[in-house]
Amino acid sequence: MIVSVQNYHQSFGKRSILTNLNFQIQKGEIVGLIGPSGSGKTTLIKTLIGLQRPTQGEVHVLGHQQPTLKVSKEIGYMAQSDALYEDLSARGNLAYFGKLYGLRKDILKNRVNFVLAFVDLLKDADRPVRYFSGGMKRRLSLAISLVHQPPFLLLDEPTVGIDPTLKQLFWKEFESLRENGVTLLITTHIMDEAERCDRLLLIQNGQLVVSGTPDMLKQKFGSIENAFLKKEEV
Repeated sequence: MIVSVQNYHQSFGKRSILTNLNFQIQKGEIVGLIGPSGSGKTTLIKTLIGLQRPTQGEVHVLGHQQPTLKVSKEIGYMAQSDALYEDLSARGNLAYFGKLYGLRKDILKNRVNFVLAFVDLLKDADRPVRYFSGGMKRRLSLAISLVHQPPFLLLDEPTVGIDPTLKQLFWKEFESLRENGVTLLITTHIMDEAERCDRLLLIQNGQLVVSGTPDMLKQKFGSIENAFLKKEEV
């Protein structure tokens, strides 16, 4: 098991953000985390990667209770906004983050070349990032999340602001990672992307209101969008 969340609550001061979440994620799954803006998806992601301590309950990732540094080097994280050094090249950014993850020089060189090829940036590897398009920056952010070869990826709206062709490239890459045993948790507002996930977690008003396969949600509500809208009205 990659993730186990039990009776998880998250509050900030008197404000409750997430209430009594319970779910598990198995190895090799692509799990979609869906829900309206402000429902608590990013808060959950931050707890999973160990940036904050649960107010109540337990969150285990890769067999360790979060937050802990023990698993930080085994998680790949891609945020909603690109956090890149614009004066460095793509290769320079990857080398920098790879060193932060503790990759040895010989391994780092091979991993940098591999992920550059994986996201189709080899030909632009030595250009400063300030000259990159928005789509190229998203591809580089994905490459950074992969450079240390993590078994678990947390991708917070990875396809936001990119064109349909690049979205298809991303999803081919996600499916390739799954075939190689990597587990992915992906937040998305795009319903056709949600349909490509193995399982969906729908969060609304800080609660997990639906958990199941895309087919299960479609059978129950007619479509994933209907599941989203009908639950939102409750």
